[in-house]
Amino acid sequence: MRLRLEGIHKTVGPQTWLYPLNLSLEESAVTVLLGATRSGKTSLMRIMAGLDAPTRGRVMVDDTDVTGIPVRQRNVAMVYQQFINYPSMTVAQNIASPLKLRKERDIRAKVRALAQKLHIEDYLERLPAELSGGQQQRVALARALAKNPPLMLLDEPLVNLDYKLREGLREELGLMFDQGQSTVVYATTEPGEALLLGGYTAVLDQGELLQYGPTIDVFRYPASIRVARAFSDPPMNLIEAQVSEGIIQFSNGLRFALAPERAVPSGAITVGLRASDLALDTQQNDQAIRGQVQLAEISGSATFVHLDSPVGNLVAQMTGVHHVQIGSVVALYFSPADAYLFGPDGALLRAPHDDRERAHGHD
Repeated sequence: MRLRLEGIHKTVGPQTWLYPLNLSLEESAVTVLLGATRSGKTSLMRIMAGLDAPTRGRVMVDDTDVTGIPVRQRNVAMVYQQFINYPSMTVAQNIASPLKLRKERDIRAKVRALAQKLHIEDYLERLPAELSGGQQQRVALARALAKNPPLMLLDEPLVNLDYKLREGLREELGLMFDQGQSTVVYATTEPGEALLLGGYTAVLDQGELLQYGPTIDVFRYPASIRVARAFSDPPMNLIEAQVSEGIIQFSNGLRFALAPERAVPSGAITVGLRASDLALDTQQNDQAIRGQVQLAEISGSATFVHLDSPVGNLVAQMTGVHHVQIGSVVALYFSPADAYLFGPDGALLRAPHDDRERAHGHD
């Protein structure tokens, strides 16, 4: 299915929920809608599905205008955070229902295969009411996957699951999407989820579509500070600075030179450093920012250090366990080669990968 949105605009009373946007989804691929709560993800998905009509604009499917066609007349599957299952049917019957409508063969084997992938094979003879919320959500997911529609819309489908299960299902879903023929739209607030699913990502913020493209490209080359904020977890560290003749200076007096190929116009800029590019140990040519530790926490296999420094509050994310005392003064080190540079209007001037890919002979 080729889905194209032309000039989509949505207002509700005096409020604008979606500002005019154009978006052509890649066919038979995964598109992640990434943005914070109330960024417009669900509003956009409901318009794609035919549950809501845009105030202005058109929804085109394979060059046919379907803007006014209700969801009942479209071959679409949608899974919300709030799971919906047939309460009088067993889990197996719920999953089998779209397969029976298509009069497919080997329904029992297909149901069991889907149930195994979503880790609900032990519950096939139970009713939805006998399951936990997370189990019911996986039943709804299995039924949507069994439907194998041209368009599948998933609105934060894993948000109510526990962390360990969510991590495993992200990878499993990514593999299933790759093997299927559906055009998949997957809404999430989590940058890590977008990176795991791959495909394409559309970044939304306050009803605006900020950037759309291959997920890894949007991550590596955020078009603006707004995109960088949305696609960084923890948020990207942003430091106000001045640049003059290739020398960047922070307000604390730290100065460092840009490589010649990284030259940007003189004046005010914002330097962006991902949390993973700050470290407690130094390497040759690294720069240091000193400050007081406000918080140090270990989460899984990573340590997060929050620093109050003269250039603002910084967050470092380091692999492994690091014991850092709260209130102590430490230095966080970074390499200028890892810095993102944004102009006064917030637009991206230079990304770290610009220079590295040129060095390897890429465009």
